[in-house]
Amino acid sequence: MSSVRARKTPLQPRPEPAPAVDAVDTRYLRTLVGYNTRRAALAIIEVFMERMAVYGLKVVEFSVLSLVAHNPGITSRQLCATLGVLPPNLVGLIALLERRGLIERRPHPSDGRAMGVHLTAQGVELAAQAEQTAAQLEEDATARLTPAERKTLIRLLQKIY
Repeated sequence: MSSVRARKTPLQPRPEPAPAVDAVDTRYLRTLVGYNTRRAALAIIEVFMERMAVYGLKVVEFSVLSLVAHNPGITSRQLCATLGVLPPNLVGLIALLERRGLIERRPHPSDGRAMGVHLTAQGVELAAQAEQTAAQLEEDATARLTPAERKTLIRLLQKIY
C-alpha cells in the first residue's frame, strides 16, 4: 500500500476587504418603473393601513366596501374580476363583512343563480367615513404634486395595468 502524504497548499493571499459604502448608489434602480411604483405603494399602503385600522379594515376589505358602495348589487364574480381576487378568497371576505353587519347578500334581479352584494346602513356609514379618510390620505401622500401631476400620475399608472 502506498502511504498518503499530506499535501501542502501554497498560502493564498487574503483578499482585500471591500471598501465601506458611504452613500448607496440607487441610480439604476431609480430608472425602473417597478422599483419606483413599489416604493411609492409601500409608503402609501403603510399609512393607509394605519388609518384604516380605526375602522377595522384591511386594504382589500376597503376595496370591496367601496366597490359595493358605488355598485349596489354587484356580484361576487364581478368583485373577483375587478379586484383580481380568487373566488375562494372572496367567499371568506364576504362572510367576514357580512358578520360585521356591513354588507348583505340579496337575490340578483335578473340572474336567479347569483346574489347581489349590498351595503347595510352601517356599511354605508363606514364606507363613507373610510373613503373620506382614503381621500385625505391621497392628498397627504401626493402633497408635493400639483393637481395636474396627480391626475397624470394616476392616468399613467392605469395605462400600465
